[in-house]
Amino acid sequence: KDPDMSKMENKVKKVIAVLLWSILAFIAAADFLWFFVPPEDFFRYLSNPSEHMVLVGAFLGIAAFIIIDVVLIKENFCVYICPYSRVQSVLYDDDTIMAVYDPIRGGDIYEGHGYEREKKFEKQKELLKVEPSAECTTCESCVTVCPTHIDIRKGLQLECINCLECVDACTTVMGALGKPSLVQWSSEKETLRHEGKTNYFRGKVIAYFTVLTIVLIALFVMGSKKEHMLLDINKSPRLYKILDHGVVQNDYIFMFANTDSKEHTYYFDIVGNDKITIKRPAEAFKIGAGKKKKKVVVLEAKEPLIKDAHKDTPIPVKIVAYAVDDKDKIIIDRQAVFMYPKVERLKK
Repeated sequence: KDPDMSKMENKVKKVIAVLLWSILAFIAAADFLWFFVPPEDFFRYLSNPSEHMVLVGAFLGIAAFIIIDVVLIKENFCVYICPYSRVQSVLYDDDTIMAVYDPIRGGDIYEGHGYEREKKFEKQKELLKVEPSAECTTCESCVTVCPTHIDIRKGLQLECINCLECVDACTTVMGALGKPSLVQWSSEKETLRHEGKTNYFRGKVIAYFTVLTIVLIALFVMGSKKEHMLLDINKSPRLYKILDHGVVQNDYIFMFANTDSKEHTYYFDIVGNDKITIKRPAEAFKIGAGKKKKKVVVLEAKEPLIKDAHKDTPIPVKIVAYAVDDKDKIIIDRQAVFMYPKVERLKK
């Protein structure tokens, strides 16, 4: 039950709790963002927010969501935000297995329908006056242990996460009386309506199982067709280097990864542009099984590629990398950009 907020003591406790949680929320938000931004850069960027609005916005947004979720939304997160409850409601039917209260044995504690149901009885003697055979002791052990603060006796609720704490609590109480639990891990068909045993192998379950099996097989097939090498290409900060006689060079960092189970010798070619050649590396190189290797690559153009008097021109380049000793099996292609200077810079 919620504390009495009319008392000053509880108000002070709530303020302190919110402040402590806010600090933890900002720490959690920062910790999440450190996956993408190193801590040493993170704090430097925060000190200059005008130039890093996206990072600052993400930091404040994540922290605000964590604070609002716990302080204001609370258990309503399960109803309005969490996708699990939405999936539950879509897939639910009378044979769905879940924590179910038996009102036939325990008695109807609530009246009405859905979320509009209101509690009729607070004490067992009140319940027994109306339903003499009702077995519920109104001890509310099931309510006390519920992590989402719902009363399972009210019926199906989106907040329920099927943790079965209420089942264990009721089993303990009713077991002391020599009776089975009023809250069962069962279906509405079996426990609520007493219409027979739960049908586990119904059409919906078989259909979902079939679809899931197909998806898993597809994932397995796609996963088995992995690339036996990986290549990541990054352009160096310098756009280009101009040498004598109009020779233009571009620098790159190639990160090769051998994902095969044995060592291979690798090299690469430029496809579709004979005027751009490989200056460095001059020879093929070996990479062990499961290893990575970083290579500095220099591409060179000795002949004019384009004549633009106004701006530098990015020229698409197709890179085909392969294992020299197994080219038919291990070969991939990547796209890069060769920056070519404007005419006036070539004349200097």
